[in-house]
Amino acid sequence: MRRFDFRDRLTAPLPGPRDMLRIALEGGFRGSTENRDRIPVLRTGLPPVPPGATAWTWVGHATYVVRIGGACVLIDPVWSDKILGTPPRLTPPGVAWSELPDVDAVLISHDHYDHLDWPTIRRLPRSTPILAGKGLGKWFTRRGFHTVTELDWWESAEVAGLRFDFTPTHHWSKRGPFDTCATLWGGWVITAPDGTRTYHAGDSGYGERFAEVGRRYPGIDVAMMPIGAYEPRWFMRNLHMNPEEAIRALDDLGARRMATMHWGTFVLTREPVDEPLRVIRKDWAAAGKDPDDLWALAVGETRIDS
Repeated sequence: MRRFDFRDRLTAPLPGPRDMLRIALEGGFRGSTENRDRIPVLRTGLPPVPPGATAWTWVGHATYVVRIGGACVLIDPVWSDKILGTPPRLTPPGVAWSELPDVDAVLISHDHYDHLDWPTIRRLPRSTPILAGKGLGKWFTRRGFHTVTELDWWESAEVAGLRFDFTPTHHWSKRGPFDTCATLWGGWVITAPDGTRTYHAGDSGYGERFAEVGRRYPGIDVAMMPIGAYEPRWFMRNLHMNPEEAIRALDDLGARRMATMHWGTFVLTREPVDEPLRVIRKDWAAAGKDPDDLWALAVGETRIDS
């Protein structure tokens, strides 16, 4: 009997043996780190947040600290210097672990090692509320966490006065050799009591699910969007967006501002490590968008909106 999984949620076939052989013949996934000194880093700590304001801090890769509605939310936390199967990180975490305030909720988009990092998670008090996709809760409870909420797509939970909605993305999950799509992947909409709404896309290729999220959750102010790990395009198209697609997804969401992520931290794919930043700025200007609405943050940079 086949174990339950979420393969029916896929929107494209996963790479198969022929794809992996082609990648190997083409030289693998990894790109050059030649331009790593062009990745901006601004490690100045977490500035105070005025009452009623919201702050977004990019720690690196897909990790954000979001202080909203008087609470501190940690998303896809990865403080490790190295994750399975990759070279060491290019840039240090933008915020020292010791500088974090008490964490009111941790959101996990999916179980890939660059988004779910046990050496980081183990540093959290076991009472920390964890929110994750269906099937992933037992990973945390087995490790001693006792306030764990699993959500299916379009389900919500309230923690620390905030509403968290788990939303579909175009991706997949896998952590070991026999658990492909055994847990659910997705993004997060966070809504504060005053109506402030922000979004974290996790990992995703481009597709129609962003428009559906936008219809169901109007008024997203800032969307944290992945812009890196996209080459070679023939392989990554269904898994990761490039900068141009991230802008299209932002428009589909109806969000006003983009805070960039998923680049400049780990060498996962072939594009030059500084290319996502250069391309997102170029594509944003070509789309005629307000430059102030592109938050192409430095590692460790915080933006505050009141």
